[in-house]
Amino acid sequence: MHNRTLRQVVEGQTVVTAPSVTTVRAAAVTMARHNIGAILVVDDRGLLSGLFTERDVLNRVVARGLDPEQTPLSAVMTARPQTATPDKPLAHALHMMFEGGFRHVPVVENGRPVGMVSARNALGLEIHQFEQELVERDHIAEIL
Repeated sequence: MHNRTLRQVVEGQTVVTAPSVTTVRAAAVTMARHNIGAILVVDDRGLLSGLFTERDVLNRVVARGLDPEQTPLSAVMTARPQTATPDKPLAHALHMMFEGGFRHVPVVENGRPVGMVSARNALGLEIHQFEQELVERDHIAEIL
């Protein structure tokens, strides 16, 4: 099965970012509008400073009784999240997710986010290729 690089995985993605002063509510609205499970938090130079996920909304905001209208991302984000560079294979990011117990890996180049790999979308092409291989195997078995 072909193992894509992270650059290939994030190719064509719209990189969705927010400054750390953004409120949780504004970030959640942005995430819902873009149908994404995490937003990349950047500093004023565009460098990655954190990651805020839908699980953070649940565990760090709602469960603690914080006001999403008043709480800035800086108070509830994962600061300095683990990242990967675009030249790494997809398997590297999947291994990071498995070992770290998280679902998103920011892909950064020179400190700037260029995309995000998530457990939800990372396997799209690989699953499709796997299904095709199964169909081909069944077809070969029918011929034999």
